[in-house]
Amino acid sequence: MYRIDFYRTPRGDRPFQIFLDGCTDKVRSKFIKWLDLLKEQGPDLKRPYADALRDGIRELRVALGGDQYRALYFFWDGDTIVITHGIIKKTAEVPPGEIDRAIRYRADYLRNKRSGDHP
Repeated sequence: MYRIDFYRTPRGDRPFQIFLDGCTDKVRSKFIKWLDLLKEQGPDLKRPYADALRDGIRELRVALGGDQYRALYFFWDGDTIVITHGIIKKTAEVPPGEIDRAIRYRADYLRNKRSGDHP
């Protein structure tokens, strides 16, 4: 079983939590179900639920009412899944800038873990 951690910015915000708070109850419920699957299956969770993007960044895929929602994440320390942020996907692929953002968040997360500043 894997554990889920939401990335926290230097100001203490959790981008994915903020994203979830702005979603409808149906979208939130579906994300919670998919997060439970992700905790159970980890990197073995495949399409249609999850997919690899690039540079170790993955996406949790939620579709509802024709809209495409994504949570970007990475694995850390063997058993931790760090959710960086969420987006509503409006193009065929996840925009490269969103993947870059997840990579920046990962670098910050890892830097803080090494220095002991991140809970």
